[in-house]
Amino acid sequence: MSANTMGNTTIDETGEFEGISTERFLTFNSDGLTIGVSTDYVIEIITNHQITVVPLVPDYVKGIINLRGETVPIIDIRLRMGKAPIEYTSNTCIIVLNINSTHVGIVVDAVQQVIDIDISQVSPVPIESQQELINGMISLNNHSVLQLLDCTQLIQVY
Repeated sequence: MSANTMGNTTIDETGEFEGISTERFLTFNSDGLTIGVSTDYVIEIITNHQITVVPLVPDYVKGIINLRGETVPIIDIRLRMGKAPIEYTSNTCIIVLNINSTHVGIVVDAVQQVIDIDISQVSPVPIESQQELINGMISLNNHSVLQLLDCTQLIQVY
């Protein structure tokens, strides 16, 4: 195994940085918050899909969709976090996630981008502002804060 050294960072033979643990996150906007979900969970992003309403479910469960023959429940992430509902716009979309073999869609205000995050730089959520669906946060280069979605918690609550 050969390795090159650049300053304090070592690059292994595959071109990866040793000692830096990065993960890719899809970022999206919800009620002015920037939230990230690991791309390991993301199946696809859907726009303009018909949601079938289901009776006797919490208000944040918007209904179900038929995705290539599979029934997928849809959660409005804004409502799930206790925020006020808004009218859906052309930017509103559904991110379909695969969480422990369970498919679920989340309605978000807008998808932003995919970014690489150094996991060692993620901070825990402060106790006083703890949101059960957020399991970490990190400051981004543009001075904003990215909150990381706890996908396991998401499927335990609906």
